[in-house]
Amino acid sequence: MLKEVPSNLPKIKQSFVDKAVSFFSPSAGVKRLRAKLALELLGSYDGASKSRRSLKEWSTFGNDADSDILPDLETLRERSRDLVRNNPLASGAIKTKVTNVVGTGLRLQARIDRDVLNLSEEQADEWEKAVEREWRLFWESKNCDIARTCNGHSLTRMVYQQQKENGDVFILMPSKTVTGFPYSKRLQVIEADRVCNADSTADTETLSGGIEKDENGAPVAYHIMNSHPGNTMATIGTWTKVQAFGAKTGLRNVIHLYNPTRPGQTRGVPDLASVIEPLKQLGRYTEAEIMAAVISGFFTVFIESEVSGSFDYSNFGTESGQSASDKDYKLGNGMIVELGAGEKIHDSNPGRPNQAFDTFVQAILRQIGASLEIPFEILIKHFTASYSASRAALLELWKYVMSERRWLADNFLKLIYEIWMHEAVSLGRISAPGFYADPGIRAAYLSCEFVGPTKGQIDELKEVKAAQARVDGGFSTIAQETAELTGGDWERNHPQQVKERKKRLDGGLIELPPEPAEERNGNNQPE
Repeated sequence: MLKEVPSNLPKIKQSFVDKAVSFFSPSAGVKRLRAKLALELLGSYDGASKSRRSLKEWSTFGNDADSDILPDLETLRERSRDLVRNNPLASGAIKTKVTNVVGTGLRLQARIDRDVLNLSEEQADEWEKAVEREWRLFWESKNCDIARTCNGHSLTRMVYQQQKENGDVFILMPSKTVTGFPYSKRLQVIEADRVCNADSTADTETLSGGIEKDENGAPVAYHIMNSHPGNTMATIGTWTKVQAFGAKTGLRNVIHLYNPTRPGQTRGVPDLASVIEPLKQLGRYTEAEIMAAVISGFFTVFIESEVSGSFDYSNFGTESGQSASDKDYKLGNGMIVELGAGEKIHDSNPGRPNQAFDTFVQAILRQIGASLEIPFEILIKHFTASYSASRAALLELWKYVMSERRWLADNFLKLIYEIWMHEAVSLGRISAPGFYADPGIRAAYLSCEFVGPTKGQIDELKEVKAAQARVDGGFSTIAQETAELTGGDWERNHPQQVKERKKRLDGGLIELPPEPAEERNGNNQPE
């Protein structure tokens, strides 16, 4: 008698070789299928099991990056923006990232390669000061914005927040002359929704998500909608095709700021994508608890009757000048109400606030913080642990901040700096011999860093002593410690300190230390 085959066995895919073997040798084919079935059922990884009860209903798909991301991207963006607008936790998480990574702005520090350019220390210092001064003229003016609304620091905050909310953001570099301003290059920030396939054309291997690519996956052109698709005041949408790189200079016409995590990924994913559901559910839970707490603030009384309609409401709750439809049933001071037979009064007590609310919310927030790389204490801005635990949370955040600053500088600020430098050199405002002749020399001129606000300090005295010990031990430099402790520039601080000390000496506020005894003798012999 034939045994019944279990219905929960996985289906085995037969290759061409399997079918050929089964055709010529059915017994060998059965052995191959049996071996494949054993691998499916047993396998080397428990997580890949298709027979375990906890995993057999877990359906997964082996799609490429764009097939996984692009169909859901519009919904992810809309929900992410809605959370940032209306959910305190989501809004706080994004603002925490923007404030710590960008803060008041990332400041340029030119660091040219002096050996390649054959410059002395004094010449290199003067060149760097001149370039930083000229950069501030461009970057700290609202004329660098095509809309003349934001300066460079404000634009940096905007594009970084847009990348976190929407997954990516685009920056165009058009030219426009402004009276009284020497530079014509402008920054035009384009929201992610505007870059899309014209007329909702289906994605292909060479055009997906509004980005046209070559056979290697490099961007060739961007298809930009002339108005936001959600603009209710706009007319029928039209698209402009912008080439990715300039034909003559090879510089970028469009900066696509996003963080690809998979090969072949065309568009970015919002930072909140993995925590959209827990954030939304936590928001609903919080709203329900708030409403329950509000209701519990009212002392509500119910009149329970065994006989329907036995209570006479004809005069209850009415005041002089009120009609029957205006009756307001409420409790009064020292009020006595006569109840009918079979009637009794009981109150409603929702039992709020819920004592388990805070513990449950904190447990969820720890998971959200882990996904967003924000320590729990910093996510909720509440430090109740020890000094060591609080410092560890700040240090953990600082690892993320430094990584993000490097990413933002490499993929946005340095690209802007390079485009600006080309114009500054061509206008003669910056002297850079050999800049256009040799890519190596050009790279030496463009070498730079962007420094932002410093990390928080719980005990400033300990931090200063540690910095001094690192300098004295040769593990760091005064310039590096100045940048990390205060965000300052030692090259600019030093001459200012010399000037201040001289004035304090001349004013009699401080005195020179006494000379050592051996120097007073004149023969370097102790007295």
